[in-house]
Amino acid sequence: MATVVGRLKPTFPGANEWDRADPQDLGFDAEKLRAAVAHAVDTEIGWPTEVGDMVGRNDPPPYNKPFGPTKPRGPASGAVIRHGYVGAEWGDPERADMTFSATKSYLSTCVGLAVDRGMIRSVNDRVADYVSGEWFAGAHNGAITWKHLLQQTSEWSGTLFDIPDTVDHNRSVQQGEPGAENKKKGEARELHAAGSYWEYNDVRVNMLGFAALNVWREPLPEVLRREIMEPIGATATWQWHPYDNAYVEIDGKRMPSVPGGAHWGGGLWISAFDHARFGQLWLARGAWNGRRLISEEWIDAALVPCQRNERYGYMWWLNTHQVAWKSASSRAFSAQGAGGNVICVVPEHDLVVVTRWAGDVAGVVNRVIGAI
Repeated sequence: MATVVGRLKPTFPGANEWDRADPQDLGFDAEKLRAAVAHAVDTEIGWPTEVGDMVGRNDPPPYNKPFGPTKPRGPASGAVIRHGYVGAEWGDPERADMTFSATKSYLSTCVGLAVDRGMIRSVNDRVADYVSGEWFAGAHNGAITWKHLLQQTSEWSGTLFDIPDTVDHNRSVQQGEPGAENKKKGEARELHAAGSYWEYNDVRVNMLGFAALNVWREPLPEVLRREIMEPIGATATWQWHPYDNAYVEIDGKRMPSVPGGAHWGGGLWISAFDHARFGQLWLARGAWNGRRLISEEWIDAALVPCQRNERYGYMWWLNTHQVAWKSASSRAFSAQGAGGNVICVVPEHDLVVVTRWAGDVAGVVNRVIGAI
């Protein structure tokens, strides 16, 4: 971890508890940090409390509805963690809320754990060699590798849990992604070879979750809990919900196949403070208070820019060319979900910033960094 600028040595929070410190002792200008928090509160996103009203709303019928559970949201919330201490918090950071596509970074971590343990020999292996059935049959889907799924360049074609991949064709998430086409979202387009085209597609992300379930042969929420969340001292309030119809039988047992977001409901429901622990683990390059949980090799690989979108890694958004946060270096990265649900990790400042229901995430992060 980085050298401490202020008076406090780096630490890791204990189970279900956090150490708090005065902003000045963490190297902040207290007034500027208060202004950053005020900005987070004042620019709360204009989403309704009933977040379910936002689920699937831009999709063509009959896919413009929830397929899984939803939950009313809380207020704009978040936390600023520096050197492992809470320097600022706002709203209700202990409330478990839907987190949308920030879930993807947890999903990719479950895949990374399988790679670390040799269950997946290489991300360049074909998924067809691990998942039986028609899911990865044929020349097109059969060429897809784990890396393609992780980087959203798979171009997987098919229907998973009653939702076809075409629903997210031509989708723009306004992240400056390349290859945007002037076509209507949900309008089927010509497919490209695996690895040659980047598209943000939640059906394909959910296929990664299904494929990882077939490797682990146990529900991914149980894997995440045992391998990551319990060792880092997270609370028991988080949940990872599947769609109502996303249950499969593996080894004679009925198991949920969880999604990588809440596009159609479900996904990870988690608190800002538990998000911060996960961000702190990645900030510490996969080791928690001396215990190795994720290999440094996986951390490094996950943060390499995709050749088809240099702002994207293995389901982590990158700050390549400082596009997302001008105040941070290109080493910064984040888990990002709709509704301003973000875990921003800034290694050069030993900093994690978590926002929930933020209307101007970049403004919050840049102001926090500006307070150092």
